[in-house]
Amino acid sequence: MAPVLAPGLVPALSPAVAPAAAPEGVNGVALAVLIFFFVVVAAAGFWAARWRRPQSMESLEEWGLGGRSFGTWITWFLLGGDLYTAYTFVAVPAAMFAFGAVNGFFAVPYTIVLYPIIFVFMSRLWSVSHRHGYVTPADFVQGRSGSRGLSLAVAVTGFLATMPYIALQLVGIQAVLEVVGIGGGGNWVAKDLPLFIAFLVLALYTYTSGLRAPAIIAFVKDILIYLVIIVAVIYLPSKVGGWSHVFDAAKEKMATTNPATGKANGVFIPASAQYWAYGTLALGSAMALFMYPHSITATLSAKSRNTIRKNASILPAYSFLLGLLALLGWVAIAAGTKPIGLDGKPNAQLVVPQLFEDFFPSWFAGVAFAAIAIGALVPAAIMSIAAANTFTRNIYKAWIRPDATVQQEAKVSKLTSLVVKGFALIFVLTLDKSNAINFQLLGGIWILQTFPAVVFYLYTRWFHRWALLAGWAVGMVYGTITAYNVVNPATKANFGGSVASIPVIGQMGYIAVTAFAINLVVAAVGTLVLRYAVKAPEGKDETIPADYFADAGDPRVEKLQVGPHEMTPSA
Repeated sequence: MAPVLAPGLVPALSPAVAPAAAPEGVNGVALAVLIFFFVVVAAAGFWAARWRRPQSMESLEEWGLGGRSFGTWITWFLLGGDLYTAYTFVAVPAAMFAFGAVNGFFAVPYTIVLYPIIFVFMSRLWSVSHRHGYVTPADFVQGRSGSRGLSLAVAVTGFLATMPYIALQLVGIQAVLEVVGIGGGGNWVAKDLPLFIAFLVLALYTYTSGLRAPAIIAFVKDILIYLVIIVAVIYLPSKVGGWSHVFDAAKEKMATTNPATGKANGVFIPASAQYWAYGTLALGSAMALFMYPHSITATLSAKSRNTIRKNASILPAYSFLLGLLALLGWVAIAAGTKPIGLDGKPNAQLVVPQLFEDFFPSWFAGVAFAAIAIGALVPAAIMSIAAANTFTRNIYKAWIRPDATVQQEAKVSKLTSLVVKGFALIFVLTLDKSNAINFQLLGGIWILQTFPAVVFYLYTRWFHRWALLAGWAVGMVYGTITAYNVVNPATKANFGGSVASIPVIGQMGYIAVTAFAINLVVAAVGTLVLRYAVKAPEGKDETIPADYFADAGDPRVEKLQVGPHEMTPSA
């Protein structure tokens, strides 16, 4: 999911709930349970290389897409593990705890809007991708437009946008470790050593098992998450005075003035002034989520077109879970939870792990911590695989070594998946983690600019390839500069939020949506000029209408011979 931060709100706790000293000691029982589950899922990740006995993991078809063989339930768990990440457990409740409904609860309607979008267009992308052996969205864009430049733009955007998203998963692991009581040494090596160990294990089993690893682990992750959330929403409110007191406490905190800004801490129920921000956050996030390479990778691993449609129908069950989880941020307010890091500073990202440690027995807190950590490992693995596939197919093979064999493709992709995780670590170690939501901020702004090239091309070639490239460039520049100019009033750091004034309208809205609107205007005007005034040449379309309706068992889904602009099939 893709949460964001409004300007004027700071990731700080009110002085009333901030203790002076950091917590001390290690919760040994919780740590032991966490380590047990971590070892179990790591072993499952390595074993996944033998699951269903693939003939070889030396192709992107097998390593990067699981042989395109996953049925309805495996795809459901895989997509659920892919879309509902450590962000779900860490960032959403933290946003509700610190800022209220606009920054946190918008994620619930956004997922409701999301699934009809998947139902409508992802099945078309599945069909054409299976027909032509496409592995990434950039593969499809090149095949449809005949433009290497536009394909490269989509690939680079997907690769970059995935980095902060993986970083957000690592922050989730770091939050759990901090609440358990480890990772707080006096130097950066001691402080981040547990995170490095988790990174290493993730890197190794992803390298050996590819997409099969997160598919297997997702089963464990989802079972743990459902267990923890159901217990939490039944048990915790009863311990803090009931839901009525929870809402009263949240309303009081949101209305309290934050001394750092001179404004209210947050929003309990959005007023008319927040409607544009709330609405554009929900709409923009829904449009952006399935543009990410990892979302498309999980989709293309399904064995049939109908599998995608079934999943679009049953995945909303996760939205119900998300709504309950978001409310735990307000439960923490009523409970007086004090999320203080090992450095002694308030950190709202620790609120749910700290809430669990305060109220649950140590063994169950360990189960909850394991759910959060595994909830980070699954999407981090899928994201790194998707980013690696994108680099291999659309940068390495397309621009560096066009004659690469399928074995070389797989090897480069495996190595790139390690590098991707390294970049994500750099994000974690260098950027401000006080509001982890902002790790996803740039990703959402960037990836939405690929929407016209991917989605519009599924239905029409009216937009000229050069106009789409120009629109993408303008949207990227506008979105990045505008986001950079949003300053956190407490830390004075740039990229301090994701909403800004919408030109002409004057309302505050999600920067990604504004950039997308500008992108679309530039693409439409550019198309009129290039198509009718300049009569610029069109690229070759290697697809035909029937490609967009092919399904499993249909002869049309069989791969075509390699065309002049087509990627070499991986199997």
